[in-house]
Amino acid sequence: MTAGEGPRNADEMLRAAAGRADELAAPGLSPRPRRKVAVLACMDTRIDLFPMLGLRRGDAHIIRNAGGLATDDAIRSLSISQRLLGTDEIVVVMHEGCGLHGASEDAFAAALAADGVLPTWRLGAFQDVEATLRDSLARLRSSPELPARTHVRGLIFDPEDGSLREVDAPAR
Repeated sequence: MTAGEGPRNADEMLRAAAGRADELAAPGLSPRPRRKVAVLACMDTRIDLFPMLGLRRGDAHIIRNAGGLATDDAIRSLSISQRLLGTDEIVVVMHEGCGLHGASEDAFAAALAADGVLPTWRLGAFQDVEATLRDSLARLRSSPELPARTHVRGLIFDPEDGSLREVDAPAR
């Protein structure tokens, strides 16, 4: 298939939105989340954050990336969320069966290099989802860009059975 042939997802998306402006509009809804929470989560298609976390549109900022990792760009977005838009809590959602689990940093870097690409970032592959989540939580809790670091929690979702569990729960 060459460029311009066959259905394009963006065209289908535009058609889906075409007659639904009233449903999609959010007049009067603030860009400041009602619940003052930002969620950092993996971009995996099996994770439907709104029903999983009991959220509605307007409740939270949603930041997604490969792995749900506390990357520089995720921290940038979280800093904006806190400093400009009033959030004071972060929930990180990682999951079992992530595509980064067991991936090879070296093989990925070699594939990029073969295409003449030398990115400034790393893949973020990991061997242990729980340890990686703990590392991300520690990074967020120590990031000076984030003024609200006290309420940072981590969850792991299992897409096979739908369970959600907390990792590194704070003492109560």
